[in-house]
Amino acid sequence: MKPRDLLFVAGVAALFSPFFVSDAVFDGYKMFNADHGIIMGAIKFAILATLGEIIGLRIRTGEYDAPNFGILPRAIVWGFLGAAIAYAFIVFPSGTIKFLAYLGLPVTPDTLKGAVTGMQVATAFSISVGMNLIFAPWMMTLHKITDEHIARTGGTVAGLFRPIAFGDILSKMNWGVMWGFVFKKTIPIFWIPAHTVTFLLPEQYRILFAALLGVVLGVILAIAALMAKK
Repeated sequence: MKPRDLLFVAGVAALFSPFFVSDAVFDGYKMFNADHGIIMGAIKFAILATLGEIIGLRIRTGEYDAPNFGILPRAIVWGFLGAAIAYAFIVFPSGTIKFLAYLGLPVTPDTLKGAVTGMQVATAFSISVGMNLIFAPWMMTLHKITDEHIARTGGTVAGLFRPIAFGDILSKMNWGVMWGFVFKKTIPIFWIPAHTVTFLLPEQYRILFAALLGVVLGVILAIAALMAKK
């Protein structure tokens, strides 16, 4: 491990250590998280998913930053996406449970609480399938569009807020990798199982766990980028 890798690990540890060594900080986090879930979703993804992208860049290029990469613009985008994901984590569990009940299954909002049962796993799996087939593809596509827009505008915050050339970016997107790897493989093989586990967790930990999965997403996107170059 190179000195800059040690420095990176030390910086990450310093960022998160207060939550583990201070009960006051952790209690404050839990209180704010309970009262402002959407805002906290934005913050968690802005930090953790961006961290995942930085790690992905390190995998691809050997560097933690690069010209036009735009760490801060990416964090802003992830903040908005994180708020949308927090919204989805409210809508899809509620909607899926109502749908399963409509089909005659013995499912209620309390099904996901308490000890893990077969019905609880089936319900969590159903929520994950719905969310990853309906919500995830457009979110992943939008994320890819914003990545390209950030690169085209020099990786600056000001550039982020310039008009996005959606049509041009979509027409030039590598759909072979987007469909063949990101959608076709990562959604059924990784994201659906991972989010099944997510919805088996207590509600207050779901967004945090999903944001931690954002670190994994950064690695997956790095792999996809390497595949696109072959």
